[in-house]
Amino acid sequence: MAKRVAVLGGGVAGMSVAHELVERGFAVDIFDRHHLYVGGKARSVEVHETNQIHSGKYLPGEHGFRFFPGFYRHVTDTMSRIPFRRADGSMGTVFENLTPTNRVLVARTGRQSLTAIVNFPSSLDDLRVLFSDLTADTGLTDEEMRFFTKRVWQLMTSCRERRADEYERIAWWDYLQADRFSDSYRALLVQGLTRTLVAANAHSASTKTGGNIFLQLIFNMTSPGVHTDRVLNGPTNDVWLAPWREYLEQRGVQFHLGHTVEQLIVGNGKLSSVTVRDNSGELHDVQADMYVLAVPVERAARLITKDLVALDSNLEGIVRLAPSVAWMNGVQYYLNVDRPIVHGHTIYSDSPWALTSISQLQFWPGYDIEERGNGRVRSILSVDVSGWDSPGSNGKIARECSHEEIRVEVWKQLCDALNVDGNVVLTDEMIEFWHIDGDIKAEPHDREMNEEPLLVNTVRSWDNRPEAYTAIGNLFLASDYVRTNTDLATMEAANEAARRAVNAILESVGSSEMRCEVWDVHEPIALGALRAIDKRRYDKGLPWREPMHWLVEAGLSILQFIRHRFGRATSQRAASDAHISPRGLP
Repeated sequence: MAKRVAVLGGGVAGMSVAHELVERGFAVDIFDRHHLYVGGKARSVEVHETNQIHSGKYLPGEHGFRFFPGFYRHVTDTMSRIPFRRADGSMGTVFENLTPTNRVLVARTGRQSLTAIVNFPSSLDDLRVLFSDLTADTGLTDEEMRFFTKRVWQLMTSCRERRADEYERIAWWDYLQADRFSDSYRALLVQGLTRTLVAANAHSASTKTGGNIFLQLIFNMTSPGVHTDRVLNGPTNDVWLAPWREYLEQRGVQFHLGHTVEQLIVGNGKLSSVTVRDNSGELHDVQADMYVLAVPVERAARLITKDLVALDSNLEGIVRLAPSVAWMNGVQYYLNVDRPIVHGHTIYSDSPWALTSISQLQFWPGYDIEERGNGRVRSILSVDVSGWDSPGSNGKIARECSHEEIRVEVWKQLCDALNVDGNVVLTDEMIEFWHIDGDIKAEPHDREMNEEPLLVNTVRSWDNRPEAYTAIGNLFLASDYVRTNTDLATMEAANEAARRAVNAILESVGSSEMRCEVWDVHEPIALGALRAIDKRRYDKGLPWREPMHWLVEAGLSILQFIRHRFGRATSQRAASDAHISPRGLP
């Protein structure tokens, strides 16, 4: 008989577990607290009261925008195995709904924005923008550029063991010596870069994790044919999650939505059952052969009891990790003008609330936006807010603001960074609708309540991360707090954790089914010899020493020459080309 597995949590991790198990002959039930949507934080939603033209068509909102870097392999592999019916009726896969961006805009309050390429140059225009990047007025000194470049080179040539040991104990902020240098250095190179990762905070993230992910982005950008940044070509539910759910249900997965996990019950050295509560408040006893806990860390921590810890003390690590969560939620503005801003993401490098945005409709060909809302929406500006504990220009920290105050302050910060030197990109008259993630409660007594915060990486947190298997024979873990190669709260880590949990289940039942593939982070072969040299030094207890010093110095000298020789003229031309005219036209 097929083994029955209860998956507790229907986010990316839980659905990934179900996908791998059902394809290997297991019977799977998914229990999730959301009663309308699957996919957890990745979901999109229907914004209430925006179906003014057609009763069944709403404007799309979301928890926060998503992007799929080129180094993602686990979640994109799963997407390539989810059937999707194309517009012409033929069958493809969800993976085909990923579309690449080619630019990133770094916006600065009161100063001209910087436009950069995100992929290896493939056109004359890419080369022009790249040259402009090298000569732009960034406000960075030569000393700052040299120091940062050498720090990145140190990461590239450090062995894995040194990263896992020494760099796990150093914050990204301290590794880059952020306090030593200028505001521009901190905004552009220290904080601005980590904001692209969303789930990282420069002050607290370990250099091991922040550095590894940063290197993956660098390796993507320097690899011809690799798309560093990809986004979906429609609302997440439409082009990914709904087809995924349909596929899983066709394979036999049972979804039990509106069911919140209340208790894990221990009996005879294992889980004997799980108690769930449905939306009516009624309790249900769930029994299965095996259980996969795939809820977020703050919810998992509430379920860890003394009885569970007595069977596996490593579960205490989940409780210790639970406080390391932060608010990272989305705000969407629905505008009555076509305003792409840039063909990719915009990082507001010095915004008080740590904003990042993307104008979505430019990536959604054929989407019926004119049949939604009031018929006047022409673009959707999706903003992610990461700095909920910092004061805005209104003097209040974000988490203490009402929805209306959040709407006003986020919009002001966007305008302060984009409307510069007489160039008007955004005006109040453009807004037709707006939406704030429903996980942030609007009632005054709930202003400090966020139902879905995000786990953030911190120094020395690896020791608290559990494996996907436990000492409890029928309990497995699949969430972004599990030990993975990604080691960051992302869809990629959730999918990797799910694969590890499924492999552990297969081992536990002695299954001959093929194991899920798990990939390591990419390490260029060209740097292998230098990392091997550092490994020998690390084994002897010696610190990292710069290899090929002459190569780094030569590269920095060339960069310095370009900046000084061509910087002023090129940066002036780039500013003229990249910015929007006073009339608001691209």
